[in-house]
Amino acid sequence: MTSAIVAPSLAWVALGGNLGDARQSVQQALQALDALPQTRLEAASSLYRTAPVDASGPDFINAVARLRTSLAPLALLQALQGLEQQAGRERPYRNAPRTLDLDVLLYSGVRQQTPELELPHPRMLQRAFVLVPLAEIDAELVPPEMLQAVADQAIERLA
Repeated sequence: MTSAIVAPSLAWVALGGNLGDARQSVQQALQALDALPQTRLEAASSLYRTAPVDASGPDFINAVARLRTSLAPLALLQALQGLEQQAGRERPYRNAPRTLDLDVLLYSGVRQQTPELELPHPRMLQRAFVLVPLAEIDAELVPPEMLQAVADQAIERLA
């Protein structure tokens, strides 16, 4: 794992899962994010139920978290992938159902495109399961026209 350390930055992470007890997996992942080295969970959205988008299987449980971290973007991604593995994530094929999926959405205004990580996340603006919970915790990041663009996608906030 890359151990690059940078000044504390804000990062937004999408969480989701649709295998096993997905609700519990997402809640445990939120706790695990707060326990990552040099990282603090600053905010977490409600949990949401959504139908799979470009994927198969049962409905997903989704959320978005805002982190303050000194991990560099790629080091953060590697830490998230470690959490996915701990949760039993398998990748038998692209967009397969999953126990846990963690994606870096944004990282303090960083723009990058590498084979490992693209920031901002290339498909976040197409997905209600990202934009709705992101707007819940940081409304200024999601203008109304972005939400309108995904208004046809069903999403249910869970109690």
